[in-house]
Amino acid sequence: MAKQSFSSYKKLLAKMKNIVTLQSAAAILHWDMETMMPPRGIKLRSLQLAMLSRIGHKMSTDPEIGRLLEETNKHPEYSRLNPVQKRNLYLIKKHYNEQTKLPEELVAETSKQQAITIDTWKKAKAAKNFPKFKPELEKLFSLKRKAAEILMEVKESATPYDALIDIFEPKMTSEKISNVFKELKQGLVSVLRKCEASQKHPDTSILNRRVPIETQQKIAKVIAEFIGYDTESKKSGGRIDETEHPFTTGYYDDVRITTHFYENKFASAIFSLLHEGGHALYEQNLKPEWIFQPVGDACSMGLHESQSRFVENIVGRSREFWIYLLPKLRKIAGKPLSDVHLDDFIHAVNQVMPSKIRVEADEVTYGLHVIIRFNLERDLFAGKITVDELPQVWNESYREYLGVDVEDDSEGVMQDTHWASGLYGYFPSYALGNIYSGQILATMENGLQDWRDPISKGDFRNVKQWLVKNVHRHGNLYDPPDLIKIINGKELSVDPYLNYLHEKYSKLYDF
Repeated sequence: MAKQSFSSYKKLLAKMKNIVTLQSAAAILHWDMETMMPPRGIKLRSLQLAMLSRIGHKMSTDPEIGRLLEETNKHPEYSRLNPVQKRNLYLIKKHYNEQTKLPEELVAETSKQQAITIDTWKKAKAAKNFPKFKPELEKLFSLKRKAAEILMEVKESATPYDALIDIFEPKMTSEKISNVFKELKQGLVSVLRKCEASQKHPDTSILNRRVPIETQQKIAKVIAEFIGYDTESKKSGGRIDETEHPFTTGYYDDVRITTHFYENKFASAIFSLLHEGGHALYEQNLKPEWIFQPVGDACSMGLHESQSRFVENIVGRSREFWIYLLPKLRKIAGKPLSDVHLDDFIHAVNQVMPSKIRVEADEVTYGLHVIIRFNLERDLFAGKITVDELPQVWNESYREYLGVDVEDDSEGVMQDTHWASGLYGYFPSYALGNIYSGQILATMENGLQDWRDPISKGDFRNVKQWLVKNVHRHGNLYDPPDLIKIINGKELSVDPYLNYLHEKYSKLYDF
């Protein structure tokens, strides 16, 4: 087996290659739906995606996969498998067992409904009209709940919501997350209160100066060049496009990011690009020899978010990054930013203030936005609240956790695309990603102590290479709890992240 000596394993990998290729094609259709598709195309697109999901489900549940798995696992030379081959078989079996439990009609109907719900969400958000969105959201939630209940058994999950969490963060449960988030919340609120009590607050009006979208698009190219995300050369594997809600999609050599430009909030696109760029770097730096294999995927969405949050915040909001970028920003933008001073700008982009919008939130309060969403999802799938009650509970939670009043559902329960996309169980990944990023930073600073100085000169290569070696190239060889322990030497812990926040913001806010 060490020499790939029996054919059943080779045949399994060939089948996985076909499935992954189809999934990557569907991802590009989703990208097109969000960026380029004309409005009238939604009906046809929903049918296209439903058809692809139906084909993908047939491929994933092919009885031949079950036969090949049994043959491989019972092979006399099974013990000679290397760790990569064993992991591939484990992941193939996990996927096969789960997919064979899901009815084809449910899979196809869910894919079709997702496209319809996303389209309705866009229109309802623009109109600030949750009742317009609610019927389609209820249909999608019902479909996702059916799938969750079916997957509970095969995933051996305690609740339907746990079955969905496992899709994005294997080996994680809502009970574990609740305990971790309780500790995280206490730490975040502690830092928040100290910042609020400080007499040193930034002038953030400089972030609302008008910078034309054409100028911001030039800035986007500078950011892409800094992180090494190639969108320009003849060998590029990336794109930057505009959409309602920024996202990253793609596979290995074709990984695309999106952002949203606002003339009076130019920093929004900068941090969105850094965030999505972090995702793209992860996808593009998985081991090339593992392409089309299960081990060739990212470990989890929590680890994925650790990379996007690392690039966006730990690097992108650092003093060193702005020593490099601010002069370029002044030069490109001209008069609107010509009088901006470094220290004032750094404090402005690191302002700590409770707000309504998750993607615009600062590092300290961001986790509270995620905890609110996690609580709502958990209670929704537990039957404690209904879709109809989401806006009210959302608004009450924002008042309790962040002390802000939500004026309409577009800036409230409809601000994110995730529920319209059927991504229940995804939200916890964002806060877990922050926690992972703290542990990753703690390890990196031990082995790469001078990482900050090159950043100030526009050189991201050392940090990128460290992340590639220590995070990206592990792919999906390990489950998240095992990978973070390999990276950091410790179990999941909020302490490194909270320590990072305290050290950073105590300097900015003098506490």
